[in-house]
Amino acid sequence: MTATKRPATLARQRANELIRAWDRRSRSIGDPLGSLLGRVSTVDQVGVEERVDALKRRSIKKASKVWALELAIRMMDLTTLEGKDTPGKIRALAVKAMHPKPGDPTIPSVAALCVYPALVAEAKDALKGSGVKVASVATGFPSGQTFRDIKLAETRAAVEAGADEIDMVIDRGAFLTGDYATVFEEIVEVKEAAGEQHLKVILETGELETYDNVRRASILAMAAGADFIKTSTGKVEPAATMPVTLVMLEAIRDFERATGRQVGMKPAGGIRTAKEAVQYLVILYETLGPRWMSPDWFRFGASSLLNDVLMQIEFQRTGRYQDPDHFTLD
Repeated sequence: MTATKRPATLARQRANELIRAWDRRSRSIGDPLGSLLGRVSTVDQVGVEERVDALKRRSIKKASKVWALELAIRMMDLTTLEGKDTPGKIRALAVKAMHPKPGDPTIPSVAALCVYPALVAEAKDALKGSGVKVASVATGFPSGQTFRDIKLAETRAAVEAGADEIDMVIDRGAFLTGDYATVFEEIVEVKEAAGEQHLKVILETGELETYDNVRRASILAMAAGADFIKTSTGKVEPAATMPVTLVMLEAIRDFERATGRQVGMKPAGGIRTAKEAVQYLVILYETLGPRWMSPDWFRFGASSLLNDVLMQIEFQRTGRYQDPDHFTLD
């Protein structure tokens, strides 16, 4: 598990500080990464799933529901990650990101538009002056199965093209074989390549097999410098689930208590209904509290969620559902 000695970059210095904060016994000697992971506690699977079931049954008053639905829009990373994406599609989605319901200025814009690196410049130009950020996947998304030099070059190119946020994937093969040092080092180097831009680290929880692995990967990513941890690419089933999200939120809570560093969360993939979005927000509030109830600290990765949320807002306001044809396609 001991990593090859690397240059003392700013990202690496910060990562080492976080490891020491997590395990105050850790020093420069020995294996600090091993000490970090050795202190990661196991997950009570039954307890997690029972808590999620209980939180999903919480009832919410009408006024709170409208507020939660509007917050869900402000937390959304409107996403298109298809081989058939074109500049025209990106520009159309940019309009939807800025004005989810044309003609209704009370509906907020989304947090970001998430695209492939080659389309970042198109998205940046289309969103100019709006406040909607451009997020770019990188590092050989979705598999991560390419050379590290290519991953770093792709990250730098996305930033140079105008990306405000980078969504990277971890090396799941390395993680599942116990080569945690490789995963850690790669995140540190991608963080360095991303510069001042926010780094979201995708764990691809559907491939990690156990809740214990999800918690371990969450702590590893946060110690390496992740600004957000993210469940999934949306290309693997299962993608985001509420129990997995709760495991990651509890890891964020415990990491902040140990290190003082607040980290964001992004469930992504498979979240399609307004009801689910509100349930995720209940789990978020009950686990991390009001400080995380902001697009700065929580995002939904979604391609089809927005229209359902818009329909539910209309229903809450008027008592009537609008036909889906009244909304632009995601």
